[in-house]
Amino acid sequence: MRVLIADDSALIREGLRLVLEEADHEVVGTAATGTELVVRALELRPDLVISDIRMPPSHTDEGLRAAQEIRRSWSAAPIVLLSQYVVVGYATELIESGEQATGYLLKDRVFDIRSFLESIERVAAGGVAIDPDVVGQVICSR
Repeated sequence: MRVLIADDSALIREGLRLVLEEADHEVVGTAATGTELVVRALELRPDLVISDIRMPPSHTDEGLRAAQEIRRSWSAAPIVLLSQYVVVGYATELIESGEQATGYLLKDRVFDIRSFLESIERVAAGGVAIDPDVVGQVICSR
């Protein structure tokens, strides 16, 4: 699988690269900002985009906004968003979009590499992978 990684932390980007390459996936590019992510994703058309939600310059929702922009030009883009925190508004927006090939995973819960790889492979194949804590908080907020 050809993967594009976007995170403002070089440590996270390189850690993901190592995990993915160890599992025989090819990292075709990286991005450190939402703007760079959009350009690289539309240029490379990877099998999967993995992006942090909070990226420069404001560290709020640039990764989420970049994913939405990518989907405007490439509606079938397979995207997994990673977050340090559950932000119910972001999760609700993502879930209510009804898009397939979508994931929302919490960084702190990606301690089981096998489960992480299964989740991203499911999204790349057109499925959905949403962290159970995210789903629980969205349901409780209603």
